[in-house]
Amino acid sequence: AKGLSPYAALLRHALPNALIPTLTVLGLQFSFLLAGAIIVESVFALPGLGRLIFQATAQRDLIVVRSVVLLLVAAVVTVNFLVELLYAV
Repeated sequence: AKGLSPYAALLRHALPNALIPTLTVLGLQFSFLLAGAIIVESVFALPGLGRLIFQATAQRDLIVVRSVVLLLVAAVVTVNFLVELLYAV
């Protein structure tokens, strides 16, 4: 109706509306990625934050557990904040 080509209409009108749920799912998947790191690093004996928190929990080292959890929570909050900023873009 505006004289746009089909490609331009998809790019201008459909893409922004399709990106909102895509960004939401990608932001949520980041949390699952961090949670899965604990399992993968423990099973394959890889060094990382997941294995660190697993070992600290087994040894009841509450300071390390609290610090790593705070770091992971800060990462998740930052990613969710960036997703919210991308909604406006």
